[in-house]
Amino acid sequence: MLKKDLIELCLLHLLAQKDRYGYELLRQLHASFPNTQESTMYALLRGLCRVGCSEQYLADSSDGPARKYYCLTPAGRKRYAELLARWRALTAALAELGIM
Repeated sequence: MLKKDLIELCLLHLLAQKDRYGYELLRQLHASFPNTQESTMYALLRGLCRVGCSEQYLADSSDGPARKYYCLTPAGRKRYAELLARWRALTAALAELGIM
């Protein structure tokens, strides 16, 4: 599983918890992946919307203009489960080899 897949998994995980706006997602990703480019994250979010894994909507903000929020769709929950299963299989294989 490459970094792109891991970042996608992280985005799906965060969105599975609750709807979030882009900067909030970026801030949380930077905590674990400090070198993640903003453009990379937004490209992944657009891709998730394009394939029907997420949707976006505008909501009012108490401290400024409306924000674009992202939420998971049923297809997104399925994709999240698939990526999570792949991640768990990878970590199990690495543990078997004594790497983890």
